[in-house]
Amino acid sequence: MHTTNPQAVDDTAMQTALERMTVRDAVIDLLRQLGMTTVFANPGSTELPLFRNFPADFRYILGLQEASVVGMADGFAQASRRAAFVNLHSAAGVGNAMGNIFTAHKNGTPLVITAGQQARSILPFDPFLASVQATELPKPYVKWSTEPARAEDVPQAIARACYLAMLPPRGPVLVSVPVDDWDRPAHRLVRRRVSTEIRPQPAVLEGLGLALDGCERPALVVGAAVDRDGAWEQIIALAERHNARVFAAPMSGRCSFPEDHRLFAGFLPALRARVVELLAGHDAIFVMGAPAFTYHVEGAGPFIPPGAKLFQITDDPGTAAWTPVGTTVLGSMRLTLQDLLARPACVLRPPPASRQPPPMATATPRMTVAYVLQTLAQLRDPQDIVVEEAPSARPVMQRHLPMTRSASFYTMDSGGLGWGMPAAVGVALARPGQRVIALIGDGSSLYSMQAMWTAAQQRLPITFLILNNGRYAAVEDFAPVFGFVPGEVVQGTALSGLDFPALAAGWGCVGQRVSAASELPQVLQQALHSDGPCLVDIAVA
Repeated sequence: MHTTNPQAVDDTAMQTALERMTVRDAVIDLLRQLGMTTVFANPGSTELPLFRNFPADFRYILGLQEASVVGMADGFAQASRRAAFVNLHSAAGVGNAMGNIFTAHKNGTPLVITAGQQARSILPFDPFLASVQATELPKPYVKWSTEPARAEDVPQAIARACYLAMLPPRGPVLVSVPVDDWDRPAHRLVRRRVSTEIRPQPAVLEGLGLALDGCERPALVVGAAVDRDGAWEQIIALAERHNARVFAAPMSGRCSFPEDHRLFAGFLPALRARVVELLAGHDAIFVMGAPAFTYHVEGAGPFIPPGAKLFQITDDPGTAAWTPVGTTVLGSMRLTLQDLLARPACVLRPPPASRQPPPMATATPRMTVAYVLQTLAQLRDPQDIVVEEAPSARPVMQRHLPMTRSASFYTMDSGGLGWGMPAAVGVALARPGQRVIALIGDGSSLYSMQAMWTAAQQRLPITFLILNNGRYAAVEDFAPVFGFVPGEVVQGTALSGLDFPALAAGWGCVGQRVSAASELPQVLQQALHSDGPCLVDIAVA
C-alpha cells in the first residue's frame, strides 16, 4: 500500500506557490511586511505592471509632478519616522524629481525610490524612455542606487534599499526596475530585523561627558537630528541639568528645543563671524545633531570663539569627517544623550540670563510679516504643525512664531524650493486629524503648487498661507553681499499679475486674499478650522 505524507504535500504546495510568485508579488508582500503600504507616485508606462491588481490594503497617493511626489513622501516619512515608498517614471521623471531628492538627502529623510526602466531585451538599442545610466542619474544625492543584474534580484534589491534608507545617516535610495522584470518568477522574502541606531564609542563619549561636567559656561547647539531621532525630552533634561544656554543650529530643518524655554538663546545664522560672535563667552560648545557649522557665504577668522572647545555629536560619518576643529562623537542622538544623562549629576551652575522677548508688532496700513506671524501665533492651536518654505520670512518667524513641541515644525535643510507645499501634504497624510499650516513664500509656492490638487483630493486639513510680497525677497536681500549697491535693481526678482485664490480654485481648494490688518484675525480663524485644504493669500510689505 502506498501512503502520502500530509506534511510533504503541504511543503510541496508551499514550494509550488513560492515558485509561482512573481517579482511584483514578492515586492508587494515585502512592503506589506514592512508596513510600507502607502505609495507616492506619478505613473508612466514602464511602471504600470507594479500596479496591476492593486492590493486593497495599500493606498496610492497621486502627485501631478515628480518633484511633488518626492516632496509629499519626504513630509510623510519625516512625520511618521518611517521610510516612505516612491515610484517615479524613468529618466525624465527622476530628473523632474531631482530637486526634492536633493532636499531629502539634506533632510536625512529615508525614501525608497523605484524608477521605471525600459525592457531588458531592447536596452542595447537605446529605446524610447530608457534611462541610459539609471544608477548614475540620482548621484550623489542618494545613499545607494542600483539596477539589478537579473529580474529575480529585484525583491532583494528593494529589501536592501528599505533597510539602508533607515540606517544612519538616513536618506533616499533608488532602484531602477526594467518593465519586464515585474512578471518574472521570484521567491518570497521574509522581513528581517535590522538595528537602526549606533551607540557612541565609550572612551570618546566619556571625554565629552567630562568636558560637559567640568566647563563653566556651556552652550548647546541643537540641530534637526535631535528631533529626528526622538531625543526631545533628553535634550531638555541635559540642558536643565547643566543650566546650559541652547542655540538652534544654522539652517536647521526641525525644532529640537522649545523656543519658549528659559534656556533657549536663539538661532545661529549661517555666517561664520556671527556664529563666533553669538557663542562668545562660552568655554565649551556642544553641537548636537548638526554640522559645526553650516555657512551660506564664505568667511574668514576662527570657527569658534578663542579659548573655547568644540564637541560634536552626529550620526553622519561624512559630517564628522569634515568638522574642522574639536572632538566628534559618532552615534545616535537619543542613545548618546541617554548615556550622558546616566552620568552622576554635576554641580548645578547658576542659570544664564534669559532671552528677551521681541517687541510686539503693530498693525500698519501695509501688513508686516511680523504682524502676520504674531497673529498666527496667537490664533493657532499649539498642536498644529507648521511646514515652512518662506526663506526671507524665516528670521521674522523665529522671533514671532515660536515652536514649542517636538515634531511640530518642518522646513528644508537644502535651500531648494518646491518642497514645502507637497511636504505639507505628506505630513498631513502621516498625522491624520492634525491641522497642518503651510507657511509659504509667494515665489516658493510656484515651484510645486500642483500639490494642492492632492490635498483637495484627500480632503486634508491644510491651511496654505502665502506670504505675498510680490518678489523673490530672499534673492534681493542677498544682493548686497554680492556687490549690488543700494537701490540697484536685481533682475528677475519681481513677481506680478499672480492671482493665488484663482490658482487655488483651479486645484480644487478654497482661496481668498487679505490685505488689511483689521481683516486678518477673522480670516485666519476661519482658515485654521476649514474642513479641507484652503489658501489665504496675504499681502505683506
